[in-house]
Amino acid sequence: MQTPLIQPYLMFGGRCEEALEFYRNALGAQVDMLMRFSESPDPTPPGMLPPGFENKVMHASFRIGDNVLMASDGCEVGAKFKGFSLSIAVATEAEADHFFNALSDGGQVQMPLTKTFWSPRFGMLTDRFGIAWMINVVGDGYAA
Repeated sequence: MQTPLIQPYLMFGGRCEEALEFYRNALGAQVDMLMRFSESPDPTPPGMLPPGFENKVMHASFRIGDNVLMASDGCEVGAKFKGFSLSIAVATEAEADHFFNALSDGGQVQMPLTKTFWSPRFGMLTDRFGIAWMINVVGDGYAA
């Protein structure tokens, strides 16, 4: 039996395209695939989508480095992300500063980047879309 592949699937409640562009600028994300509800080969069941969602993102796949994430606008307005964080492990403090500053633009910092017992630089924030992030420098005796 193969080990299952687990990938985050983020629902942005109408802001998916905006989020993908933000992650492209902030993290160098590359969108591999994007399909709108209006492009589906099967019609959307009546009443499933809010008015105006026909051109919203039904499904997208994007990469940040070697990591593949999936995203959608979902079938309702608004998104509430709770109970998880995406963690970025980087090799240098400069990378940590770059990603932390980019992701915190328009977001909220829970813990500024600081030295901890496990990392020379660690911080936590929630970006403008409600996604919680942890930025962690690994290497030189520190673990991921």
